[in-house]
Amino acid sequence: MNKKKLVNVLMGVLALLLVVGMAYQFTPNLGSLFNKQTGTPALTVNGTTVTVEQLEAAKRGNQVLSSTDTGVLGDDFKTYVVAQQIDQTLVSNAVKDIKVSRGDVDAKVKEVRAQNNLTDNKAWTDALQGVGLTDSEYRKQVRQSLAIERRVDEIKKAVPTATDAELQAYYDLNQEKYQTDARIQGREIVVSDKAKAADLLKQLRGGADFAQLAGANSTEFKDRGGALGPIENGAPRPVAQVALPSEVGAAAFALKDGGLTDVVESGGKFYIVKVEKYLAPSAKPFAEAKSDVATAVNASKQNAAVEAWVEGLRKDAKIEFKDLNWKVEDPTVATVAGQNVRYSQVIEQVVNNQQFASLLQQVPAEQASQLVNGILKPQVVQQIIQGYAAPTIAERLKLNLVGTRQEIAQGVAAYGARNAKVTDADLQAYYTENKAQFESPASATVSEASFKDQAKAVAFRGSFTRGDFVSAASKVGGTVSERGAVTAGDGKLSEELNAAVFAAKSLKDAADGSLSDVVKVGDRYSVLYVTDLKPAEAKTFAQVRDQIEPVVLGQKKSSEGQTFLDAQVKTLKPTDNLKTVLAAQEKRVAAAAPKTPATPAKDSGAGGKTDGAATDATPGGSATTAPPADK
Repeated sequence: MNKKKLVNVLMGVLALLLVVGMAYQFTPNLGSLFNKQTGTPALTVNGTTVTVEQLEAAKRGNQVLSSTDTGVLGDDFKTYVVAQQIDQTLVSNAVKDIKVSRGDVDAKVKEVRAQNNLTDNKAWTDALQGVGLTDSEYRKQVRQSLAIERRVDEIKKAVPTATDAELQAYYDLNQEKYQTDARIQGREIVVSDKAKAADLLKQLRGGADFAQLAGANSTEFKDRGGALGPIENGAPRPVAQVALPSEVGAAAFALKDGGLTDVVESGGKFYIVKVEKYLAPSAKPFAEAKSDVATAVNASKQNAAVEAWVEGLRKDAKIEFKDLNWKVEDPTVATVAGQNVRYSQVIEQVVNNQQFASLLQQVPAEQASQLVNGILKPQVVQQIIQGYAAPTIAERLKLNLVGTRQEIAQGVAAYGARNAKVTDADLQAYYTENKAQFESPASATVSEASFKDQAKAVAFRGSFTRGDFVSAASKVGGTVSERGAVTAGDGKLSEELNAAVFAAKSLKDAADGSLSDVVKVGDRYSVLYVTDLKPAEAKTFAQVRDQIEPVVLGQKKSSEGQTFLDAQVKTLKPTDNLKTVLAAQEKRVAAAAPKTPATPAKDSGAGGKTDGAATDATPGGSATTAPPADK
């Protein structure tokens, strides 16, 4: 088992608390697993020591944080590690009174060992030693994790259940989450013979009675005239799309105005469906959705309680730095509604952003820092400001919104977009801009006969007119590959062969299909036998209107909601100090960076004397101030 996988195994029991959409790992990550209260003191949190070894191990244990120690990003990462260790220490101290029995710890450790095939004592000991732990140390971490879980459960259980007013407010702003499925009233005929199905479809299109034909021929539901659902009040009970095989359901539910499908094959059977009535999705009544709404709202209230608990622990926390190399600055980056946003909160969202992690793998740290400072951090600051402002806005608007700050911000935005509507012009514009999305690619069933000699390939193509392609090609020395069902551009065929099937206009009729031209592929020559060829087909606007309407409406609601939220936040006159904070950081990091001595430029031609160049800061290169507590 490699070390990275092992760390994940050992971390499997550790609690994650989701607060404001961000994962706070209060119980230790790799670095904090060495929490033995030994080593060089770096800082104290309300008297509890955090060591240099813990901080360094926490940094090493995170792929993003360990990517650089220097420059602005190195400074950011150090600030993040310190802030996270402060939070983890505060939470760990807050659960010391929670009782966790030895039996509970034993049971959890046994579960981890069994799940990861580490029941052998030597394998378990070796695995722990691989990350610098003993069994007793790991059990201590498990005890702490269980204690945190229990405290969080206590906090959540103490939260009052949502009131009807809170439930109604959430439902009114989120009705799109509580929609009925589309349904159809209809009948089907199912037979095992394709030719028979085609004949029945011909009779139906000629005006034959569907129920009578189904009763006489269908292998399914013939006792009720092929009705998809039981007959109620003289009509089939509506059914959802999942009641039909996927291919059949797709064809039937495309008939928004009713009608007959073509013959559709699925699972060796042949289906014809008559849609008598299409019932579009609609919002469930509040009474019907109330149970699901209550689940969502109560979870939001519980998350908010955990958020408040964590922030209460930070308030008035006493931080003392013992090692100046780990003393960091965590200035106020924004203020809104009387609340301060710390710079470490911004860094936290940056570090946990997947796009940022991907960026670090593609460009140097210095370039990544410039992009993040110019684009991502300003966006993050605005999002946090909106979150801090949201409860005040909701109270002012008399909205019964509950949840974490970010959840309330989403509710305010939804309120601002509650009257958003889309027009046919909006839908038509979206369809025109995204027409390629609504095209079904060409498809076919393909077999390939490959020859070493071009003349043999040409001769075979000219001679094959009937019979079995595989047998005929094999008799004249061809190597046959049955490619099966192929969709244009799906990669099953090389570019040359794909073009010969789907782009060529010179396919030759043969047997039950057609032959391609002779195609040179590498040092061989191929002839393709094509059956069931279906050209690319573009769906009309009318066919996809219902499909794109919720997408366009969602985009419009998002835009209108964000505009409304921005306007409401602006009335609170927030301050955004990000540019000032970043400028000060850049100056501080540059001043702390060791300077490279100037070297005379001997034999440099016209270049003359070179200047000394400043390198990036080393870890802990600046002595700065302690992070302020939240207000």
